[in-house]
Amino acid sequence: MSPDTIKPQFREFLGKVIRNHDLKDDDDIFAQGFVNSLFAMQLVMFTENTFALAVEDEDLTLDNFRTINAMTALVLRKKA
Repeated sequence: MSPDTIKPQFREFLGKVIRNHDLKDDDDIFAQGFVNSLFAMQLVMFTENTFALAVEDEDLTLDNFRTINAMTALVLRKKA
């Protein structure tokens, strides 16, 4: 598993909610107002289901889900 295989999956998922915006890998989706608390939980569930991993309580920080790069880094850490 590499960033090149992980990032497109996050882009596709986020693209279903964040329309008409060319989302960059380092765009802060929370600061830009794209994400509410309900979607944040859907994002956590997507991450767990898509990448077959458990997001633990200590992983539930904005910094881990703020950007595509951060989400990719989380997946890589959890799969290491």
